[in-house]
Amino acid sequence: MSGHSHWATIKHKKGAIDAKRGKLFSKLSRAIIIAARHGGDNPEFNLKLRYAIDKARQASMPKDNIENAVKRGAGKLEGQTFEEITYEGYGPGGVAVMVEVVTDNRNRTAGEIRKIFEKCGGNMGSAGCVAFQFERKGLFSVDASATDEDSLMAIALDAGADDLKRSGSSFDITCDPHHFKAVQDALQKNGLTPTVAEITQLPKAAVDAEPDVARKVLRLMEALDDHDDAQNVYSTLNITEEIAAQVGE
Repeated sequence: MSGHSHWATIKHKKGAIDAKRGKLFSKLSRAIIIAARHGGDNPEFNLKLRYAIDKARQASMPKDNIENAVKRGAGKLEGQTFEEITYEGYGPGGVAVMVEVVTDNRNRTAGEIRKIFEKCGGNMGSAGCVAFQFERKGLFSVDASATDEDSLMAIALDAGADDLKRSGSSFDITCDPHHFKAVQDALQKNGLTPTVAEITQLPKAAVDAEPDVARKVLRLMEALDDHDDAQNVYSTLNITEEIAAQVGE
């Protein structure tokens, strides 16, 4: 998981800009629609939907927008038909990259994503070419100045977390996605507010790269993330705080 929380921080800062352009709400709505379609409209029994709604609320998405997205996903309101697709490929330096999209036009989106890969020095591969290098996990990042490692370890493990590691100025906690809510609640109960709280795809083995290559990979990730249909972008790159700060400027 090394460095992944730094990419999440970059995305968070970018999200404020996207919100002003209305792009963020559009992406959040699509995530809710897809979740409700596949798992039903009750977030108590649909983890994916509950997570999507929580993210929308954190972004201050209007309640009516959230409710309408749930209804559309459940087939109670008419609207565009979306499908969920994951594209895989390689960035500069051979770093593995995955991008999850929700689109109403598979052919258009595939061509546009392929063009972004090529423009940024990478290439899109076939389905499954890099997916095996990732595993789905819940991830929390807690400011190290807010607690000590032993106390946080006890809180996290008692709630069902798998691991806790120091990553720069933060502690990164990982868990099975099904334990995400329990770990989140435990942190809140103990007065800890994570700077990152998401269900993500973490690299099984993070890859170190020269600073110049790392910056190029991050530029590719940012370009992919900026696509209207993109929901999430992942890579096996070990993103250091220094590189993240340079790109985030």
